[in-house]
Amino acid sequence: MCLQGSIPGAQEASFRRFYHQLDRLLHYEFHRVIESLKDQYAPADPDADTRSSGLLSSASTEPFADALAQLIEQSNYNRITQQEIEQSFEKSSLFNIRLHVDFDDFSEVLLFSRGESLRNESVPRLLGFFPKEVEFVNYDRVVVYIKLRDDYPVGEGSMTECRPGSTLLKLFQNVPRGDLEMLFPNTAVRMRTRDKLLIGIPALMSGGIVLTTKLGATLVLFGSLVGFWVGLSSEPVALTKATAVALLAGFGTLAGYFWKQFSSFKNRKLRFMQALTQNLYFKNLDNNAGVIHRLGSDAQDEECKEALLAYFFLLRNEQPMTRQQLDHVIEQWFFQQWDCQLNFEIGDALEKVQRLGLVNEDQGLLSAVALPQAIATLDKIWDTA
Repeated sequence: MCLQGSIPGAQEASFRRFYHQLDRLLHYEFHRVIESLKDQYAPADPDADTRSSGLLSSASTEPFADALAQLIEQSNYNRITQQEIEQSFEKSSLFNIRLHVDFDDFSEVLLFSRGESLRNESVPRLLGFFPKEVEFVNYDRVVVYIKLRDDYPVGEGSMTECRPGSTLLKLFQNVPRGDLEMLFPNTAVRMRTRDKLLIGIPALMSGGIVLTTKLGATLVLFGSLVGFWVGLSSEPVALTKATAVALLAGFGTLAGYFWKQFSSFKNRKLRFMQALTQNLYFKNLDNNAGVIHRLGSDAQDEECKEALLAYFFLLRNEQPMTRQQLDHVIEQWFFQQWDCQLNFEIGDALEKVQRLGLVNEDQGLLSAVALPQAIATLDKIWDTA
């Protein structure tokens, strides 16, 4: 994108070499970050398939959480605050299911998002005959960090496969803000009031019909027997083979009715669970240690692009610029050339290029060092890294 009509052809090869040197150097820096995070995460990794040698530290994961948060921010994610999480839980689910999360199972929960946009989707209503257009906030990417309690009871609750004190990392895509509950490992599906009415009202109506038609005689006979046995009635009731068969048939009918209603409830709940499972299947991108690798790659890409853009626009401009001018030029370039509105992080970009010696600042004015000098500087840093 930068090379499209912006740099003379004679400098194109040098600029490409500069880019590859910059990318290689940042890759090396983030490789060390990833390896450090892997070592810190190893004792708490629930997916580990190796035996512990006892040489890695099993100290508190608080430093790991801080280092991970820094890597996530370098990947241009934003923290989802506790208030935003609570507001999300109060909103109705886009998938027409009610979810519940027990936060008492966790000692620490952190959520981060990247890419927030408004979307519209048609949601089925009333058996699918009257779909409703719903507008919602969608997160392109969501990172979930969860640490289980050290005293979490093994084999109990909804997370029977999790070890106490283990740390879970998850990466998801295209998550509606109102459905953040589905990203937690102990999510439980609950029946909504509407679903209870859909099951309860027909059950009461059919139950009344069963009682008045098929079970009326059985209930009268059973009541007479109980009344005679407890002394409420002095008139004996003959319990013949025919009446015993009638009682058994009546109670069998009643048991079948209750079983049918229970099955209806279970089947509806299973349909909700199936909808939740299918939804998560296509939204899950990575898990646990794999999230560290993906975030490291994303952070490297983001840092490289920021540094490259800051250096490129200073190199292309004939006069030094202030920070505000450089920030404005880059944002306008994205808007005019690529129809993209963004807030360029000028502070992060300049910190990198100045640390690498690619940009000079004199009395608040910024200027890029010449391209050959920049390449030589990166080569020297690489040789001594």
